Amino acid sequence: MKKIKKTLLYSGAAIILLVGLAFIFPTWTPKIEGPNSISVLEQVEINGTGHELMIRGQDKSNPVVIFVHGGPGVSEIPYATKYQDLLEKDFTVVRYDQRASGKSYHFGEDYSNLSTDLLVEDLLALTDYISARFDQQKVILVGHSFGTYIGIQAAQQAPDKYEAYIGIGQMSNIVDSEWDGLNYVIDQAKQSGNTTDVQYLQELTEKVQNGDMLTPRQYVRKYDGAARLIDPNADMEKGLWFGPEYNLLDRIRYNLGAAYSQDILIQQAIAEPLPTIVTELDVPVYFIMGQYDYMTSAKSAKAYLDQIDARSKEFITYDQSAHYPQFEEKETFSKWMVDSFAKVH
Repeated sequence: MKKIKKTLLYSGAAIILLVGLAFIFPTWTPKIEGPNSISVLEQVEINGTGHELMIRGQDKSNPVVIFVHGGPGVSEIPYATKYQDLLEKDFTVVRYDQRASGKSYHFGEDYSNLSTDLLVEDLLALTDYISARFDQQKVILVGHSFGTYIGIQAAQQAPDKYEAYIGIGQMSNIVDSEWDGLNYVIDQAKQSGNTTDVQYLQELTEKVQNGDMLTPRQYVRKYDGAARLIDPNADMEKGLWFGPEYNLLDRIRYNLGAAYSQDILIQQAIAEPLPTIVTELDVPVYFIMGQYDYMTSAKSAKAYLDQIDARSKEFITYDQSAHYPQFEEKETFSKWMVDSFAKVH
């Protein structure tokens, strides 16, 4: 009996130790070999708060690309390496967790001043830091999903900092976009014969039209309006649980930051839709949209781009993708990036 108790005691202590280590184990990003390569995961103070940066590339002299994640508050660091390996050959790829998001969420820090304007300021300060670090006068700016709300404003405010602005899953007039999304899921539910979904979704018509709510994302995902060739939720879960860039404590940061950020920032974006605040850009502008994107409607994004006065602009549709064309068709995206930017330097 004493041996059994002692064995159980040791087992319990081992489990506690393993759980504790899982919470605090050091995080890293896989190494890229090469004399001038870079593969770092580090915390840097930007605009008064710690920002987590993941910087990867085979040659630090390559053009720099800054990716602005969406959500709000949904970092892409936990799984992005799976999809950016081709880009890393020709670009130095910078991803960062925004203020109050992911590993940039700090327990006890006051986020009462969190706003979309502050995130734009953070991005501009980050751009200055990255440009100085890699001795490049301009960088390429890529926003994805809610990150386009932040990115396009930064490009408008400081066009001298950016080679180009690329909006993937570009936000536009949110109410119009959500209306497109609702009509899509209702139509798909009808085609599938799911009368329960049809009835529920039709009951949301007035609220979505009035901008009181978004089309429920679980239905957009259910009817393939979020992703068609990948499973980003599974990728995220795998990265959060098993990826080297995040530990269990970071997962808690991620959940808290996403909940806090979304409550505040989505309402700000609804109150100030992009077509009312960004109408001209003094940089080349590219919107890259998946044909089946109903998280951010391709139709609404095209209408927005048509309104923008820009040095040059182009609307690009990926016909196999939904909201993640840069991941769903990564070969196509990487080739376009190389053809458009890598060879001009």
